[in-house]
Amino acid sequence: MNVVHTLWDRVSGSQPLPPAWVVGLTALVALAVVLNTESWRLTGKVITIAHEGGHALVSVLSGRRLDGIRLHSDSSGVTYSRGKRTGPGLVLTAAAGYVMPSLLGAGAAWLLAERHLTAMLWLALLLLAATFLAIRNLFGGLAVLVTAGAVFAVSYYASSAVQAGFGYLAAWFLLFGGLRPVVELARGSAGSSGRRQRWTRGSDADQLARLTGAPAGLWITLFMLVALGALVIGVVLLMPPGLHLGWSVARS
Repeated sequence: MNVVHTLWDRVSGSQPLPPAWVVGLTALVALAVVLNTESWRLTGKVITIAHEGGHALVSVLSGRRLDGIRLHSDSSGVTYSRGKRTGPGLVLTAAAGYVMPSLLGAGAAWLLAERHLTAMLWLALLLLAATFLAIRNLFGGLAVLVTAGAVFAVSYYASSAVQAGFGYLAAWFLLFGGLRPVVELARGSAGSSGRRQRWTRGSDADQLARLTGAPAGLWITLFMLVALGALVIGVVLLMPPGLHLGWSVARS
């Protein structure tokens, strides 16, 4: 019981906010990683994990039966679930993928703003563990294990300063990285003369268009609004308190 109590105190406790320069530097690093094509080829797989994990989570919450997740080396993925071929459960499941990384980023920003860095890292581990149980291919399993291993190593062995930098970097990365696939989807869907990139065909937006009758462009716009809204919320939450002017006094 003492071990459980100590662990709970550690997870639920609060940690001091890092210096403003750490917040700014991690934001710049995350943005550079997302914008650089070479680094995105590697790190974008984390966004794919969040994307497919979003499909899986909502499919379970909506009463569908989750059959598994497959992640591929080209940063694509697919989530298999069984249930009704129509209805709100399937619509919500299809809509969850593109918005989930951004929503996770906003959630991480809120936990960091409330000084719950350790809780944010351990919650990430819990979500990765649940995702790993649903993985059905070798590459996907390795990708999730490597990601979870990095989070565990930082949360368990690293100093508080390193943990803070890692936590803010992860939050910024989810916020910026959640927006990039939506932008790519929008560009692919707006090809000249109605031609679209092959990878956009059969996308979540196209599936939602078939399920609801609403055009794929409307769903892409919704994805964009959610990603941008989460980014704005994340910026406000992660902004150093001294830059919030009068609002910082109310927060404290």
